[in-house]
Amino acid sequence: MHLIGTLALVLVTSAASAQTPRTTPVPIPPPPDVAAPSPDATQASSGLVSKVLAPGTLTQHPGPTDVVSVHYTGWTTDGKMFDSSTLRGKPATFPVDRVLPGWQEALQLMVAGERRRVWIPEKLAYKGRAGKPKGTLVFDIELVSFVPSPTQAPPDVKSIPNDAKRTPSGIAYRVLRAGTGTLHPRPASVVTVHYTGWTTEGKMFDSSVMRGEPSRFSLDNVIAGWTEGLQLMVEGEKTRFWIPEDLAYKGERPPRGMLVFDIELITIS
Repeated sequence: MHLIGTLALVLVTSAASAQTPRTTPVPIPPPPDVAAPSPDATQASSGLVSKVLAPGTLTQHPGPTDVVSVHYTGWTTDGKMFDSSTLRGKPATFPVDRVLPGWQEALQLMVAGERRRVWIPEKLAYKGRAGKPKGTLVFDIELVSFVPSPTQAPPDVKSIPNDAKRTPSGIAYRVLRAGTGTLHPRPASVVTVHYTGWTTEGKMFDSSVMRGEPSRFSLDNVIAGWTEGLQLMVEGEKTRFWIPEDLAYKGERPPRGMLVFDIELITIS
């Protein structure tokens, strides 16, 4: 996970057949204590300094392999902004163990909904690497949400649990979170989903959650078990499916056998 992005927007005026100049969003001003931590900040034994800007709403903290969704802005101590998901208008999603050591430590101090300012010393940041911001870095971080690492398979992947429902075709499923929508996808609907897939041995073979980007596709262009299963869902729902091999890859290529998917249906179009 690289916490440095390119912030540029190109506007094209087709009617005039001319391109307007490239514009860059106005940087977010640094906080008044960017040069040095304020007296109400707390220093950890590692050298990380932080203070809570807004408390969170929950009590659990992310673990070292959990996948987090965050908004953030980063500055050097001279007040120069070098990266911001806030300006891009889209949270960043990544496993905790894929980022800077200072970020890993800070995120595990936080709870969902919390905003925190952190001062990360160079030894916990980029360690003087060429092309990276030097010295102590200051970040305002908002922990939007987090989920357990998809690499850790749920305990019921080995066999279909007794409380799972079954369809005539052989698909088993269990709703993990009720949805907020009322409409179901049709056989050729285009859907946006987050998902993770495991074999019954507990091996994760694919995950949009790990990539930090939902997948969008037409239901007539995926395995039969997905085409059928997603039509049972509504927007906002998260469901676990056990899909037999004849409705998955039919033994023609890996992964073989029954497959288990956790699918969150985000939108239908």
